[in-house]
Amino acid sequence: MNSRDDRVEFVALFLRIILIYRKPFWCLLFAACLAPPLAGQAVDSLSASRRVAAASSLAAKEYAGGVPAAGGRLDKPEEVDEAKQFIDQSRFDLPLLPRAVRPYADSALTAFRALLDHLAPPARVRSLADSLERHLAAAAGGALVPMPLTSPSLARGAQVYREQCTACHGDAGHGDGPKARKLTGPPPANLADRGVMGALSPTDIYRKVMLGVAGTAMPAFEESLADSDRWAVTAYVATMPYGGSRTAAVFAAVRRQLDSAVTLRSDKLAFDAYLTFEQVEVDVRVKNDGLTNDLEGTFAKLRSRAAAGASATELTAIHARLLSDLERAERLVADQGSAANLFGQSFLLLLREGFEAILILGALMAFLGQAGAPERRREVAWGAALAVVASGLTALAIELLFHISAGERDALEGATVLLAAGLLFYVSYWLLSKVEADRWHAFINQKMRSALSSGSGFALGSVAFLAVYREGFETILFFKALVSSGGAGSGGAVLAGIVLGGVALGLIYIGINRWGMRVPMRPFFAVTGALLYYMSFVFAGKGIAELQEGGYIGTTVIEWAPRLPFLGIYPTAQSLALQALLLVLAAVALVWFVVRRAPAAPPRG
Repeated sequence: MNSRDDRVEFVALFLRIILIYRKPFWCLLFAACLAPPLAGQAVDSLSASRRVAAASSLAAKEYAGGVPAAGGRLDKPEEVDEAKQFIDQSRFDLPLLPRAVRPYADSALTAFRALLDHLAPPARVRSLADSLERHLAAAAGGALVPMPLTSPSLARGAQVYREQCTACHGDAGHGDGPKARKLTGPPPANLADRGVMGALSPTDIYRKVMLGVAGTAMPAFEESLADSDRWAVTAYVATMPYGGSRTAAVFAAVRRQLDSAVTLRSDKLAFDAYLTFEQVEVDVRVKNDGLTNDLEGTFAKLRSRAAAGASATELTAIHARLLSDLERAERLVADQGSAANLFGQSFLLLLREGFEAILILGALMAFLGQAGAPERRREVAWGAALAVVASGLTALAIELLFHISAGERDALEGATVLLAAGLLFYVSYWLLSKVEADRWHAFINQKMRSALSSGSGFALGSVAFLAVYREGFETILFFKALVSSGGAGSGGAVLAGIVLGGVALGLIYIGINRWGMRVPMRPFFAVTGALLYYMSFVFAGKGIAELQEGGYIGTTVIEWAPRLPFLGIYPTAQSLALQALLLVLAAVALVWFVVRRAPAAPPRG
């Protein structure tokens, strides 16, 4: 050591390592004597400035989670304790800071700790953290949080997470890794919890990865991981509350920043929200250039009006419009229907509708046998074949009808999906389906008797045509709604389900006619009835989404509501209201069914 400052810096760094890693002192000393210095180990003033700025920023954020806005009350002691530990930890970096800023940083950290001890309002704490960061940045002459020049790799982030984080946080981030139960102190954070992670920006996560978390088993990775790997694992962890979707994580971050911007009337936070949106802007523009332009204009309006001191009412109105457009944008780029799910729905849908058509044809043929006119079955077969052809032509006509302008297509698709939802809900309830089917079969039998008595082959074929075409039209409507709700690229999965469903129907028909195979009717219709109800629920949400996309109905976003596209659930009042109605109707129907089946009380006496 050549100077007193060098010795002070060495001691400060050594004490900091002890504090962060919590290794036994003599083990650390022994390792330090034997091991060569780590490659790239950072002890320069810029690195120290970054650490102090990061610690103070994290302390302010943790403190705000434990003390109300007015201060004076301790809601979550563990959050405040963690904030204090960040500040105490950062003091060991003071001797490493640029000399010009050391006196200010020392007094600022002392004042910071005093604010925490006296439960000051979080806004004062945040203001001091921002001031400290500005002074440090000016003295260090560089960015305190070096942002990556390229987008971090999620694949690399997942690999780093598996290598460094899984043991404590678990594969899915729930804090249930194999080492979690053996740790002393606070358990590992639940990285999949939106409530926990939603308050953290990517920079906050990066800072925790870099510095570790004082008072916990979370180590610092400043020395052991390259900066690119720290950002990669940061990007991966940020997606964990959203099922690994970077897009969903970005949209969630934009909404959080907008909430803060409107609450604080801050044009700077509004600009931060726009910068975050830029990560998905290209994807949205590819799908809908006009929507992207609208979003850019509304972001700009929010910034300008916030800077001009606009009223809370005006900013809230702009905020509502942004949330509405962001909801539409996220549907465009994030809602990709599962191919396996679409395939399964397509297969079971055709199986159910086709099986019902087979039953109707079988009943018609049996009726002719019982009536002593088996030779007339050919006329029934011709009527059924013509119904199949007519169904195909109907499908072609519907497809041609959808080749219209984008706005009209949205309206037509939305109406089609909602009509299918209503029809699916009706036939999904097995008791109502049975009643309707009984009436329908009675009508068919009456027509068959009239056709036989008239001796007209055309009349007999017409009865078969009407019975089969009705099933065919329903099937076409359902499949068109399925394709519309699945979005672009869903046609292949739906077609594959149709092909396999057709093969299955052929085997069922052969089995019934040649080998007398008996299908368990009640389980079959119970399972397929449940599927139809699920599809009606999904179609209800998707149909409303189509009409919202075309601007035919409003989009009132409910920020706390869940987003589950595979169930057709979107956080809008319009779609949730319709789905809630379906749930109520299903509950009423179920209660009615149970009451109808309840045994009557025995007569008294």
